[in-house]
Amino acid sequence: MRNILKRNSKTVNVGPLDYSEKQTEKEVETYKQISEDIKKDDSSPIKAENGFEKTSLPPVENLALKSEVNSTTDQKMTQEDTVNDGADEQMLRVEDNDKLTSKRDEVKFIKGDHQNGDAKIDIGGTPTPAFTGMTKEELMKYANDPFWVRLRWIFFITFWFIWLAMLGGAIFIIIDAPKCAAPAPLPWYKRGLLARFSTFSVAEDDIVKVQKMKAAGAIYELPAEFTYTVRDADVEKKIKDIVNRYNDIDVNVVFDIVPNFVPKQSRIMTEAIADESKRSAFIWIEKPEAPNKWLSLVNGSAWSEVLPGNYVLSQFGDGLYDLHMNDTIVKRELSDVLRHLAALGVKGIRMKNSKFYILSKNIQDEIPSGNTQYDLTEYGFWTHTHTTFQEGLGDTLYEYKAIFENSTDDALFTVAEDMIRPEVYKTHNGEMSVDIPMYGRFVQNLGSEAHLSANNELMRKMGTGAWLQWNLEDINKVASDNPSAIIYFLSLLPGTPILPADGLDKLNGSMYKHIAQLRSSPSYMHGDFHTFDSEHLLAYARIKSGNPGYFVVYNPTEVERKGNFTLQGLPEKMSLHSFSDNFIISSNNTKSNILTDELEISPGSTVILSYVPLKSD
Repeated sequence: MRNILKRNSKTVNVGPLDYSEKQTEKEVETYKQISEDIKKDDSSPIKAENGFEKTSLPPVENLALKSEVNSTTDQKMTQEDTVNDGADEQMLRVEDNDKLTSKRDEVKFIKGDHQNGDAKIDIGGTPTPAFTGMTKEELMKYANDPFWVRLRWIFFITFWFIWLAMLGGAIFIIIDAPKCAAPAPLPWYKRGLLARFSTFSVAEDDIVKVQKMKAAGAIYELPAEFTYTVRDADVEKKIKDIVNRYNDIDVNVVFDIVPNFVPKQSRIMTEAIADESKRSAFIWIEKPEAPNKWLSLVNGSAWSEVLPGNYVLSQFGDGLYDLHMNDTIVKRELSDVLRHLAALGVKGIRMKNSKFYILSKNIQDEIPSGNTQYDLTEYGFWTHTHTTFQEGLGDTLYEYKAIFENSTDDALFTVAEDMIRPEVYKTHNGEMSVDIPMYGRFVQNLGSEAHLSANNELMRKMGTGAWLQWNLEDINKVASDNPSAIIYFLSLLPGTPILPADGLDKLNGSMYKHIAQLRSSPSYMHGDFHTFDSEHLLAYARIKSGNPGYFVVYNPTEVERKGNFTLQGLPEKMSLHSFSDNFIISSNNTKSNILTDELEISPGSTVILSYVPLKSD
């Protein structure tokens, strides 16, 4: 059995105790003899028993209690509890009692559970005096003290300095933080149409035509004999005149050049005749007779004897000698031409005859092409595998492109004819060598329903990012009745229409205005391109989130057609934006409320609708 000594929340084990059923638990008290004066004082709060003052024990913690206590002194009297289980009494010593008495604390033994022999001791503790701060009067003594005044000002100024510094830092971070970059605008040659002239001078009404067509650029022809003489005063003056005239109306000038042959009187040819080391610029063969039976484009022999026993390839006619465009001499000469044109303000170059730029020095005879429209004395009868589309063409063009683009800002470098075999125009790493290539018979086939499937397939490929030139030189052959239908249809395709200025300038001026607005819209410049399947119609849309979408439909057939386009994600109703001259508005529709699937497209016409793109778009 155990006794438990507890002070406040602590319990101290003081040893085994045992109690009989007849014994009762009593508080242990100590007594000290008091003087007679105190006895006679009835007002004393201390009650005396047998002449002794009653005191209480101080708190006891970790005391070693003895098992025997002497009771022989006169100043101490202890009430004992006899324990009959063989355990000794546990008493406090007198000297310890004196120390405890002086602290005026109270120790109580409280009866516990007699069944297990536990007893608890409650020892009162001396309370810790609470901390009290300075009073208001005491604090006011320091209010005007110089030290504290100065310290308060330091803290005040420091706080506001830090606050202002944080505010300034936040403003700097906001201003200096990189902003979401706006989409880069399309280059000028992709934003607008290009008007083409077949002359080397500006006519009086050329400027008026370009302005009416809202063209972004004007294309002029640099004669072949002037290609390598652009530094001559007369040639340079004409180029400057053209550029200056169009700078006044903010239109860029593009030149078509012919760099792949030179006349006999050219400096390059005369130097080659005089110096054998400069003959590498040509296909120069020393033989007593023509090296083979190659034909020129004018159906005569492709070889010209410039010196006795010296033949030079001449495919473009008598006195015009082919240049080997990847030769070092030619590269140096043409690079100088490109840089000088850029210095004169020319912003675009279109290279003509590009398929002839790389020539094979293998002079074996050509094989027949199998085209029965020609006989063996005509150029079209042969394949010309050694003089056209040679390997390395793409890399050579890319070198010239880099030279021109490094010479002027926002430059255009491309070709002027159909590539026919666009894969040959790619560099060794698969990159297209020019900016906006021209290939395929898309425009020529637009007027024919028979080519509808092929045109749909080509339009699907346009969504991959290819940007083409749309050559409309022969537009009158495609749509002689109403060329506006073709122009409207091509206007929002990912490409640049090349329009002949002579003739097309007579079309409705509002058409060019609408096209300029459409091509400058976010949906065209930065939007997505989607094609739609139809059995009889060609249709596509330009869409950008947060902007009006544009839906373009062209009917190449000779009868009126409808298309079920709502099943392909288009809204049920649209608004009419633009249409070709031969489009007839049905009486069932209004310009601002057209049922998409009920819209009837007139034969050979184009209509452009605007709409709010659905979330799925």
